[in-house]
Amino acid sequence: MHPPSAFILLAPETTTDKDGGAARAIVDKEDQMGPYVDAVPSAEVLPARADVVIVGGGVIGVSAAWHLVSQGLSVVLCEKGHIAGEQSSRNWGWCRQAGRDMREMPLITESMRHWRGMAEAVGADVGYHECGVLYIGANEEDEAGFQQWFDDASGYDTGARMVRGAELAKLMPGASRAYRAGLFVPTDGRAEPQRAVPAMARAAQARGATLIAHCSVRALERSAGRVSGVVTSRGRIACDAVILAGGAWSSLFCANEGVRLPQLKVLGTVLRTSPVENGPPTCGWLGDIGYRKRADGGYTIGYSGHRYTPVSPEGFKYLREYTPLLKQNWRTIRPRFDSAAWREFRDRPGWNAEQTSPFERTRTMDPQPSQRGVQAAMDSMRRLYPAFNDTRIVQEWACYMDVTPDIIPYIGPAASVPGLTVATGFSGHGFGIGPAAGRAAADVATGRNAGIDLAPFSLDRFAPGMPIVPGGEI
Repeated sequence: MHPPSAFILLAPETTTDKDGGAARAIVDKEDQMGPYVDAVPSAEVLPARADVVIVGGGVIGVSAAWHLVSQGLSVVLCEKGHIAGEQSSRNWGWCRQAGRDMREMPLITESMRHWRGMAEAVGADVGYHECGVLYIGANEEDEAGFQQWFDDASGYDTGARMVRGAELAKLMPGASRAYRAGLFVPTDGRAEPQRAVPAMARAAQARGATLIAHCSVRALERSAGRVSGVVTSRGRIACDAVILAGGAWSSLFCANEGVRLPQLKVLGTVLRTSPVENGPPTCGWLGDIGYRKRADGGYTIGYSGHRYTPVSPEGFKYLREYTPLLKQNWRTIRPRFDSAAWREFRDRPGWNAEQTSPFERTRTMDPQPSQRGVQAAMDSMRRLYPAFNDTRIVQEWACYMDVTPDIIPYIGPAASVPGLTVATGFSGHGFGIGPAAGRAAADVATGRNAGIDLAPFSLDRFAPGMPIVPGGEI
């Protein structure tokens, strides 16, 4: 049985169970603003043992589960809320190489291969469409930045090109003005997050993974200094390895296990519109907004002009590491004391395995979107594309991105806790890069060669004296 706080929500597009009935999604009462997420059935019986336990049911954890069961290993994935309940269903839906930090390029190029074959691999439509991603530049500085990325990425087979004049205008049909230049990557695409991650989860289940929703992992168990199991809100699971893919919750989990993991929560605001006739076909990014066409004919629009981070003990604890990032983004990332900040001060490390953890007190973070951001995003889109003037905002939501000091994820072992692999801190980039990042985490956890240099993603790269260079975009 699920706790009394849970109730049943039927999404507008429900899946069906093996008996033909409507599949049910278990969500929390607080989780009513976020997008509708396709249902994933949850196992009710907690296995006594698994080769690997995964903490977190977002795109990274689900991808890791898929790769592990494909190797014949037994896997239990524990999700404190419901599958893809937080950032993995609330992102823009981009699968992009454009603008990536060069350290992420090997991961994203592999992920793109996965996305192109994802529907066939999981046996379900994930909404993937190779529409291209266009970065739009208004001035000489923008153009120089695009050209630098184009030159740096020349060793990767992305098909990227600089576009200007008539070619740029063709990629922006109906735009109200001409722009100086664009960076266009035609091999990039988009998918439907609320559909794709659940489809991947159900495919992992079909291969033998056990997915348990509404099951918080409170703590690790250790034997002879090494991970030997986990204690969950439903009981214990013995295991040989643990993958922590907890998104914005990972730093708190690590702190309770004695692992220092600099990470901040940064609020992102997103909206979706009613269908638009003759809208832009590509995913586009222009300074303060990002947009992409949806499978339903509407658009997902994200706003990056005003983002907030809750004032928190971690913010002070990791001030040294985050100073370069905050200086670089002082116009767009602003500290704020609100209910989320209060929760940050309440939910401090120090609980034991037998106590209720913060992961049970808040099953799904569902923050209020910035109304200023919603209005600014829609106003910007309407100024750019008059075709949106009569378009309605159908839904709006927010999410907390797990942001690292250099905007590059953590993927690697926790040196002080043998048997623990951490894959988090994707800084808003996790959806597109998720398939390869999950595979890399699975390889680290099982001692396999990931085939990719993971040194840039090490957990200890922010040691005193080490340079911190923020890269890419949040």
